[in-house]
Amino acid sequence: MKKEDLRIVYMGTPDFAVPCLEALIGAGHEIVGVFTQPDKPVGRKQILTPPDVKVCAEKYNLPVFQPEKIKGSNASQIIAELKPDVIVVVAYGKILPKEILNAAPYGCINVHASILPLYRGAAPIQWAVLNGDKETGVSIMQMDEGLDTGDVLSVAKTSIGENETSAELFDRLSLIGAKALVDTLFEVEHGNVHPTKQPDVKTQYASMINKSMCPINWNDSAQKIHNQVRGLQTWPVATTLINSKPFKIHKTLLTDIYSDKIGEIVDNNSRLIVACGDGRCLEICELQADGKKRMTANAYLQGHKLEIGTKLGE
Repeated sequence: MKKEDLRIVYMGTPDFAVPCLEALIGAGHEIVGVFTQPDKPVGRKQILTPPDVKVCAEKYNLPVFQPEKIKGSNASQIIAELKPDVIVVVAYGKILPKEILNAAPYGCINVHASILPLYRGAAPIQWAVLNGDKETGVSIMQMDEGLDTGDVLSVAKTSIGENETSAELFDRLSLIGAKALVDTLFEVEHGNVHPTKQPDVKTQYASMINKSMCPINWNDSAQKIHNQVRGLQTWPVATTLINSKPFKIHKTLLTDIYSDKIGEIVDNNSRLIVACGDGRCLEICELQADGKKRMTANAYLQGHKLEIGTKLGE
């Protein structure tokens, strides 16, 4: 076994955590166990569906553990018996007790999708987009008992495109995080990492996203609404009323058109242009009527008449 071949217990659940697991396997590390959340009912038919990490682990014939709870379960005992050199945690979704944090020589190392200490919490990617940030990144962190408060081992930064959605950024950061994780583990094992304590400053907490954030307020600036649409992709998706009917707004673009008719459609000629609170207009590019398929605004306008002056949101 080469020096960089570590025995790893991997803890992760959603698709964001899959590239990290595959990168560790590709780097030659020995994944001795994978912990992920239990299978859950999904969709209208409530079909019992395994987490993405479980699907990936089974593809590589890795042992999978799915405890309902970590505290009070035999998870600590299982991990002790697996004798890992390090525990890697990527969007696992459960708080880890001290006995697991200290269960491996290199402790627990976490991949967090922000430049810590900014956006500690559950939804760092969405909040970076909602706030219109120009830059974000991935922090590789030594976990402690706090919530995303541990020492930072490395940071990989990236710019955020002006039209990039949180879903697109999610995919990019999962790949950036995978490379940063493998590189950092190599440096950790060779004694080349110098952990940096997070500054003791108050920063925005990345609270969970919820549906109350969906309705668009057309009195807001065009940029703020554009960020809202980008940030709430692909769930729960920004919404508005058009002729009193609910619509999801999937994609917008900023324009150089200005109008004082706030919330009103100002152009319906193959494009759907709406005036916002700061006078700047936003183009609605993709929308979805309730119970219908997502479509381009151009396609929707070909089959539905929306008058100039129609006020959105009511």
